[in-house]
Amino acid sequence: MKKILLVAIREFTATVFTRAFILGLMLTPAIGAIGATLVPRLMTRTVQVQGRIAVIDPTGAVGAELADALSAERITARRTDQARQVLIQAPESIRQAAGSDDGARAARFALGSVPEFAIVQRARDADPQAERAWLTDEQASPRHLAVIVIHPDAVRAGAGGYGDYDLYVPPNVDDRVEGEIYQGLREAIISARIKAQALDRAAIDRMVRVARVKSITVTRNDQRQTVAGFNMLLPGAFAILLFIGVMTGGQALLTSTVEEKSSRVIEILLSAVSPMELLAGKLLGQMAVSLLALVFYVALGMALLVSFAMFGLFNPWLLMYLLIFFLIAYFVVGAMMLTVGSVVNDMREAQSMMMPVMLLVMAPWLFWLPISRDPNSTFSTVISFVPPVNTFAMLLRMASNTPPPWWQVWTSIAIGIASVVAVLWCAAKVFRIGLLMYGKPPDFATMIRWVRAA
Repeated sequence: MKKILLVAIREFTATVFTRAFILGLMLTPAIGAIGATLVPRLMTRTVQVQGRIAVIDPTGAVGAELADALSAERITARRTDQARQVLIQAPESIRQAAGSDDGARAARFALGSVPEFAIVQRARDADPQAERAWLTDEQASPRHLAVIVIHPDAVRAGAGGYGDYDLYVPPNVDDRVEGEIYQGLREAIISARIKAQALDRAAIDRMVRVARVKSITVTRNDQRQTVAGFNMLLPGAFAILLFIGVMTGGQALLTSTVEEKSSRVIEILLSAVSPMELLAGKLLGQMAVSLLALVFYVALGMALLVSFAMFGLFNPWLLMYLLIFFLIAYFVVGAMMLTVGSVVNDMREAQSMMMPVMLLVMAPWLFWLPISRDPNSTFSTVISFVPPVNTFAMLLRMASNTPPPWWQVWTSIAIGIASVVAVLWCAAKVFRIGLLMYGKPPDFATMIRWVRAA
């Protein structure tokens, strides 16, 4: 045991007390913070959009309404209303940070500056083909943004019901600009239809407007406002934590083993410890490294939940199960990485052999949304009992809004422990033979023969 601990301490210190590890540990949250603050600002820093929109309106009723609907004031009002609806579902701390003018500020940030449209009324019998040629004039200033042809029955219904319109745009029109045109057209046509029926638009708006209130999440101890998207993102966050923890140690195990074998350091180590002591020490040492990274990211996540006043939506017991599933997944993946590292001579040979391991680790990401949306379906239940992906699948189910029964959780844990024993047993046999073998790396059939023969 003393030799195993010495190997483990050597692995831990050789990994942790390096500049690369510290920078790598801090790099992920730093990139996330930069991306969350800088990228949206870069995407919204667009120039002021100005352009002309030609309208062929046989009804004579839509053109004036469209000019009003696409005015800067109406566009600003629509954007503000949409932003307020989104902010209703946001955490209280975000709404407080947005300030009293939350809707207008959020709309300006998300959608950029308000475009300036100039509506050009064409003759009611104008030729749409000629107007499409007008649309392709690249030298025009301000730019020609769209040609709209209103159908004759768009305001007053004909035998087949109400008509609509045709919209023509030039290449490379911003999607947000086109979206504003669509919304303006919808509002203009509805207003024209209401006026044609001699109805009161304000009264109709009051009747059809139903404010979207924020739902209340009720727990056993209290109740609080629901945070939209939390139940979908929480399982993904736990899967990310598990993946980071497993791959931090697994990748280091593979790299260190290959480097020690290629530089013949492994021969010196084997003169002092047995292959099994070396394997156990490496696994324990890198497990401590992975736990350090996992604790750091968990603490960072808990701090974010507290800062956004969302900690009450989180079940602290999930952290215990995260640790259990991490240990199971780490020993399975770590043993596989050690096996690959012991039979190859350099990292180039390791790339092809580690591909199946990486596919096993990445496979649960394909099932994140199906499992999160229906955690108790037949597919979700079955995959949470299939090693080695059962750890990821069961953790996704537990972090979802409908956790599985406890007997399923502990059955999955028992299956995971059995898979750890089986993988370690096979890895130990291949590790003992492969460490001192050089030349062409063996294929999987050869490694299976080693397991049977050892």
